[in-house]
Parts: sequence; structure tokens; C-alpha cells
Amino acid sequence: MEAVSAAPQPISTRATAVRATVQRPGVDAVREKGWWRASKWLLARRLTQFGILAVFLIGPWFGVWIVKGNLSSSLTLEILPLTDVFLLAQMLAAGQWPYREALLGGGIVLAFYLLVGGRTFCSWVCPVNLVTDAAAWLRRRLGLKGGKKPSAHTRYWLLAFVLVAAAVTGTLAWEWVNPVSMLHRGLIFGFGLAWGIVLAVFLYDLFIASRGWCGHLCPMGACYSLLGRVALARVSADKRRLCDDCMDCFAVCPEPQVIRPALKAAGQDHPLILDPNCTTCGRCVDVCSKDVFRITTRFDRSES
Repeated sequence: MEAVSAAPQPISTRATAVRATVQRPGVDAVREKGWWRASKWLLARRLTQFGILAVFLIGPWFGVWIVKGNLSSSLTLEILPLTDVFLLAQMLAAGQWPYREALLGGGIVLAFYLLVGGRTFCSWVCPVNLVTDAAAWLRRRLGLKGGKKPSAHTRYWLLAFVLVAAAVTGTLAWEWVNPVSMLHRGLIFGFGLAWGIVLAVFLYDLFIASRGWCGHLCPMGACYSLLGRVALARVSADKRRLCDDCMDCFAVCPEPQVIRPALKAAGQDHPLILDPNCTTCGRCVDVCSKDVFRITTRFDRSES
């Protein structure tokens, strides 16, 4: 009887396994850590996003006015004004001097995002994140590859264009087509044209460019990324020595280019992700079965 030796796994089988992991990142984390620990930051973000939407919507829907206004400008409990920093920048560019409450609200929002990181707006507050996350999830499940992504610098050029357009026209022209404003107004007043704008973002991310809108085009995200350079909250790959190169973190990250310097010591020695485009969404923490990542502060450069 012939002895049977263990044969190496065929390349096609290994490729199929890698492809399945990329399509369903986090499977190993669920098996190792359990579903709750492998989803806790995602659940926290969804509760935050839907909670913020709820306090805005129960006023016009049910007459309970905890917050009046929208994500651009609001008043909470008739006391706390909040003004979107991007909107405030457009107003100033357009030569429209904001009223005192708007300036105060803008100052509060500016201080908050300077502290926690500007792109946390994109992952924890912005309702369009729900749309782009859905497109990214479906794109992975369908195994869609390729697509043409514009340069990541495009969003900064669009930011400059929006501010120049406001200065030239003296209006807040971008707010009429801003997907964030459109989605929020659509939920309150009925969608109309907003359906087309939101659907276009979804289809663009699904079929043309993975994470294309938030990661390459959105001028609002570009504005908030400028606030992220001095932020206190940071993600650290402090257990990077345990990394097994499964690539799950890259698969789920909305800005995957921010991971490599910290994870692979590419151009830096410490394990902190300092790129201002990190959204501190926590998905890399969730899906890593080796617990390589954690959310900490910019002063914590320790490595386990």
C-alpha cells in the first residue's frame, strides 16, 4: 500500500480561500473573539449615526423638538448652537458674515473635531457613510474588482473649487447638491431629487470606484481631514508583530492607505496611525482576529 504524503495546497485553492476572506473580512475575528467583540465599533457607530438622525427627525415627524435644524446648522434644546465647519467656510468665502450664534456653533464644532479628529464626522455622524458602507459591503460580496479611482488629492481640488465658486457667486451653491445635505433634507421633507444624488453616490462606489466618493471626491471630507492633523484620538497597531497578513483590515478600511505606515513600519517607527484621513471608525480593530489594533491617544506610542 502506497504511503500518502501531505501535498501542498493547490494555488487555485489558496487563491479561492484568499478571495473568500476578502469578500467576507472579519470571519476569523468572529470565530476567535465572538460576534460582539468583532462588531462592537461598527455597532457603536451605527447607534451613533441613527441616534443623531433620530433626534433631528422626531421634531418634524412627531413634534418633539430636541434639535431644530439639520447637520449644517442646528440648535439643541434651545441652548446649544452647532454649525458645520464646511458650511461656515463657504459662508465666509461667499462674503456672508455669519450671525453670532452661527460663529459660536462653528467654534464649538471646530474645537470638538480638532480634539477627536475631523474625519470622525465621516464615520460617526455623516448619514452618507451608511450609503457608502452599504456599497462597499455589496461590492465585496459580489466580488467586484477594478474600477477607475481618481487621485486622492481630487477632493482637495474640489474643496478649493467649492470655496472659489462661493466667492465668485456669493452663494452657497454646493449645498444644493451636497449629498449630506440632500440626504438629510430628503429624510425630513421627502426625497425628490435627493434620491438621484444619493443613488448616484451608491452606484459610483459600487461599480466604478471602491470608496470613491468618501475617499477621493467629497470636499466636505477633505475639509474635515484638515482638522485631523492634531487630533487626540488615534488608532494604534501596537501588536503589529502578531499580524498574519490576512488583509482584513485593508479590506474594510475606508482609507486603507493610512494603515501601512503604522502596521508595516513604512516610513515611521511607532505604531500610531497619524494620517489625518484616518476616520477612527474602529473597523480594523473589529475585524482583526489577532487584536493588532486598538483606539488610543496620539501620546501613546507604546508597542506590545
